[in-house]
Amino acid sequence: MTTLNIAEAGRTERTSTAELRQALPLVTVRDLEVAYDAHTVLDGVDLDLFPGEMVALLGASGSGKSTLMRSLTGFAPISSGTVRVAGHDVTNLRRGELRTLRSHVGQVFQQFNLIPRLSVLTNVLTGALHGAGPVNLVGGFTSAHRRRALELLDRVGIAHKATTPARALSGGQQQRVAIARALMQQPRVILADEPVASLDPKLADSVLELLRQIASEDGIPVLVSLHVLPLALAHSDRIVGLRHGEMIIADATSRLDAAALAPLYEERGAGR
Repeated sequence: MTTLNIAEAGRTERTSTAELRQALPLVTVRDLEVAYDAHTVLDGVDLDLFPGEMVALLGASGSGKSTLMRSLTGFAPISSGTVRVAGHDVTNLRRGELRTLRSHVGQVFQQFNLIPRLSVLTNVLTGALHGAGPVNLVGGFTSAHRRRALELLDRVGIAHKATTPARALSGGQQQRVAIARALMQQPRVILADEPVASLDPKLADSVLELLRQIASEDGIPVLVSLHVLPLALAHSDRIVGLRHGEMIIADATSRLDAAALAPLYEERGAGR
């Protein structure tokens, strides 16, 4: 089992440029505890996310992965500790400030969360609603918004589907639309919660490679929750792992293998 100081891991295990190695983290979590009633879901979690890196979040079902992601946008109650995301202190934000924070965080979900009857282009445009102004909330988008949405669709490889209803696309294509929609927000951080769980292996590889390319080219840290170890080992710069709410692994992907990650899936008390 590999346990490292998280801040040190983030600074010394980068696989991107020297410039990015010197960057300050866009996400900083220290001694995070999340509890619901008497049940502690996360206990003493530390995490840094740096510009340009793709970090895989691993752990068995119930380990706290989704709760950790929700805590980064204020959707999970923070019992103690500190969480800073894109310059925001998540533990002390008011409702309006939370909306601003969430506009800075692009999210990609397992079930895509597209509007099936709307066109691919319109689905991407919804990513701009937070800053589009009242007139756009009733359906009008500027030509600049439309140009950007088309550019993003081209970037993710499905510009030719711009006028197609989202429901007519394959799963892999729908996830690419969801990624373009997240980029439409001009996010500073991307959270992807099991984004390839419903895709076949070939499509999963292509979607994760796209996310890693975005992280590297745009300098946007991507935290991606996964449950398939080979995918995490193939498509991440760094891996962090939770077991029973505690972070027990934080290391460069190049220094890990399936055997090193096996403790994440041990039952409570195993090996003690």
